[in-house]
Amino acid sequence: MPILPCTPYSCQVTSSRQPARAAGTLTDQGPDEGERTRLTKAAVVDRALALADASGLDALTIRKLATELGVTPMALYWHFRGKDELLEGLAERVWSEIDIAAVDRTAPWADQLRGLLVSLLTVLRAHPAAAQLLARSEKLNAESALNATELTLDILRTAGFSPLDASAIARSALWTGLMLVMSEPGIELIDEAARVELQRKKQVTLAMLPPARYPRLVECAIPMTACDDPELHYQFGVEMFLAGVTALAATRTTPPAQ
Repeated sequence: MPILPCTPYSCQVTSSRQPARAAGTLTDQGPDEGERTRLTKAAVVDRALALADASGLDALTIRKLATELGVTPMALYWHFRGKDELLEGLAERVWSEIDIAAVDRTAPWADQLRGLLVSLLTVLRAHPAAAQLLARSEKLNAESALNATELTLDILRTAGFSPLDASAIARSALWTGLMLVMSEPGIELIDEAARVELQRKKQVTLAMLPPARYPRLVECAIPMTACDDPELHYQFGVEMFLAGVTALAATRTTPPAQ
């Protein structure tokens, strides 16, 4: 990304003694210009996404981000007019990390759809703030989001689904990914000891239910409360989604025109 020319806003700093910066975040202009810096839009998004991943979207503010970058809040308005616009920029970054180029268009359509969903999950799991970002983002005008959606629809239309069904499945694929990440068992617990203890308490609670009234809950007390195998959680979720779409294909698709 080309670096913007230095302006009074883009080069403002909060003091002559700036905090340490991550490599590549800010670009020094040379000794003749002292500690004045040029701030790129990509650098702002990088740091903002890192802050959101670490502390959550609610904790991300323009002022806090400016402090992290060693600039005044006004410097950030050169790139984003407010927090809402900044969040759209973060959502666009998340969309851009979905690897649509890795989808093999010669593979069966279900495998192509699986590849896209797995790539979406990989990105969402890499960024704790990503699920909330995509869930709250109402705009689908970022090029990366349009490209991912276009590919999904083309896979489904080529498979023989109608425009209506293809659109519904594409939306469901996104929400399936978001749901799987937000519902990962134990994801809210960072401390392993706390996770194990909570799991134990939940298991005991279910196991102690009256077996005559809740025989299946007592029987499934351990698997119902398990949170030690996230890979199984995601694998099962992907398989269940694809099984549903494949079942629909048997009755709701028409052979593509030759």
